[in-house]
Amino acid sequence: MTTSSTAQTGRIQARRAARGSVMEGAARAGFTARGVIYLLVGVLALQIAFGDGGRQADRGGALAVLADKPFGSVVLWALGIGLVGMALWRLSEVVFGSVGPDGRKATKRLLSAARCVFYAFVAYSVLSFAVGSGSGGSSDKQSKDITARALEWPAGQWLVGAAGVGVAVAGVWIAAQALRRSFHDKLKLAQMGPRVRKLVDVTGIGGGAARGVVFTAAGAFAVSAAVDYEPKKAKGLDDTLRSFAETPLGPWLLVLVAAGLVLFGVFSFAMARWRRV
Repeated sequence: MTTSSTAQTGRIQARRAARGSVMEGAARAGFTARGVIYLLVGVLALQIAFGDGGRQADRGGALAVLADKPFGSVVLWALGIGLVGMALWRLSEVVFGSVGPDGRKATKRLLSAARCVFYAFVAYSVLSFAVGSGSGGSSDKQSKDITARALEWPAGQWLVGAAGVGVAVAGVWIAAQALRRSFHDKLKLAQMGPRVRKLVDVTGIGGGAARGVVFTAAGAFAVSAAVDYEPKKAKGLDDTLRSFAETPLGPWLLVLVAAGLVLFGVFSFAMARWRRV
């Protein structure tokens, strides 16, 4: 091997290492930002369950809580930048593949692309709130407005219904993956002690199951809106959570789901620390 080729190989490896380091930092910042938002949404939902329904239990409500705190604008900017990092990391998975033996498969890249788009949208909404051009918005109003517009399209009922089924199926998949503890494949388990691993399992299973239940319920409401051609039946995150309190179990089901969202926030912090990226 010539000196020039050796130097070129070294430069390529250095660039890859630098890119990997940057993307790792972006991913960990993104998981931390996600954890903060889920933690706050879970706390807001718990307050609703115990009779204090003053704020929306959704992303807008969580951002409003942060905005009211000292240095709130700084925290909002940090969250937005962290979520941009999450979107960029997911984009890198589309281009270069993700960790694991099947990380370069087309299905994995497609899933990463969908996550990239989702986190880019969330990052945009958080940064818009931070600069004052967005109100955070009510997820309930947004869901009803989007559903109403979609129902006016040709084959709108079918499109809304299909989207609702997709969200509901995703919820079932999320819950099943959590119960199977599939997140073990993505964590540096060897770096955890037995107690830490048990705590991560509790947060991962409980949090993932609660998140899956919320997705499934929201998807079911969208399907109902499509079948009955009534946009008002579509529910955002806040309305979906409040609907759990209207079941025969009363507010206690909402307490369980809300506690699960708090656990998912904590689990996201664990992912920021021990996720393989």
